[in-house]
Amino acid sequence: MANQRRERSDAGDREFSSRRRPAIPVNDKIDLNDIEVLRRYVTEYGKIIPARVTGVTAMQQRAIKKGVRRARNMGLLA
Repeated sequence: MANQRRERSDAGDREFSSRRRPAIPVNDKIDLNDIEVLRRYVTEYGKIIPARVTGVTAMQQRAIKKGVRRARNMGLLA
């Protein structure tokens, strides 16, 4: 009885998508000085939201990370 495996109840309920849909159109550049755009990717506590949640590409996530860090340094984002 102690060696029995517990079955995951949610294992069959999940649906997986083959491709992520980007939140930002691929052709658009992220303006690092646009604070309103950067605020969409930061929680109310100031943490950067991961790309798997927002749906942006890896390149866009790196640009967001760079922009948020620069905005924090300049005091534009708290």
